[in-house]
Amino acid sequence: MARTFDPFREMDRFLADAVRTPASLAMPMDLYREGEAFLARIDLPGVEPGTIDIDVEDRTLTIRAERKSTNGQAEQKWLVHERPSGTFARQLTLGHGLALDQITADYSDGVLSLTIPVAEEAKPRKIAVAHTSGRTQIEGSVES
Repeated sequence: MARTFDPFREMDRFLADAVRTPASLAMPMDLYREGEAFLARIDLPGVEPGTIDIDVEDRTLTIRAERKSTNGQAEQKWLVHERPSGTFARQLTLGHGLALDQITADYSDGVLSLTIPVAEEAKPRKIAVAHTSGRTQIEGSVES
């Protein structure tokens, strides 16, 4: 079977591996815009809702969560231990034009959902154009 080398796919794979941080591995996130709000969905399986802490300071949104370790028994011998435990944090830098005081959060089925609305002053709006006549009137008299 012949394999082809695709430099763009290889570069994409390399950059994806380079961008992964411990936080992004432990707290994978989808972020998208839907209508007049940005939505973030963060996977937090096995996290107790009471350990989730969300703060906004200046334009930085910080999410912290704790997943407790299951290794409480002395006779446990790990064969594979891939699920990280401990306290995890992830920060998002928020742009201007967002209603930071109206952010809402919901945790359901191991997924934390954040809704970040666009501020009223940042929403696009139409501006009415007034039309004035382009004619100018010249006063005077005409002599014949």
